[in-house]
Amino acid sequence: MSEHRSPTAIVTGAGAGIGRAIANRLAEDGFAIVVADRAQAPAEETVRRLQDKGYEARAAVLDITDPTATQSLIDSVENLHVLVNNAGIFTVIEFDKLTADDFRKMYEVNLIAMFTLSQQASRKMPEGGRIVNLCSRAAFGARHYAHYVASKAAVAGFTKAMALELGMKQITVNAVAPGIIQTDMLLERKDGLDEMRAAQPTGKLGIPEDIAHAVSFFADPRASYVTGQVLIVDGGRSVGGTAAF
Repeated sequence: MSEHRSPTAIVTGAGAGIGRAIANRLAEDGFAIVVADRAQAPAEETVRRLQDKGYEARAAVLDITDPTATQSLIDSVENLHVLVNNAGIFTVIEFDKLTADDFRKMYEVNLIAMFTLSQQASRKMPEGGRIVNLCSRAAFGARHYAHYVASKAAVAGFTKAMALELGMKQITVNAVAPGIIQTDMLLERKDGLDEMRAAQPTGKLGIPEDIAHAVSFFADPRASYVTGQVLIVDGGRSVGGTAAF
């Protein structure tokens, strides 16, 4: 058993992209990090990068849709103070081609797994615990992935409901809703990036660190009077509407 006394943060989907940036920021904030991901190599790479900087980190390779695996993860973590539900899936399917199975799979990963892990974690967290969910600006409407939009809209509602129920335990629950973020997956598309940038009031796309900063605020022990909120981090694009992307 580790003898560290640092508060611990679990970050799901931390093997790359936004999740890796969140793990790095929370490590800078003084948390010991559990890098949870279903892929071993990316998880270990994130851990290596954190440890090279002198931070405390370990990998946890699991399928977050397996309640037994997630409970084992929670049981293995000492001094759990923060859970960041970052892991999720995304597919583009036009509405008339969507199936019920597409919806089930999206909800199983993006919502039900989040619920299960949050419930398990909240039972172990002390007063002052923090749960931060990754939502999406798409929750407010977007074309060609209605199943994803629905799952993220559910995350927003779930965040508010959970905040009300866990408030008496002094556990805050908030969500960060990213807009268009420059992850490797996005940059591989190449087409449409200039159009996306032009639609942004800031004239630029976000980077993973933008989301990590927002998560850091919600995870901060000093943010004890902020709960049930969904913070949109999209360079102001949602001010003018969300339908384009």
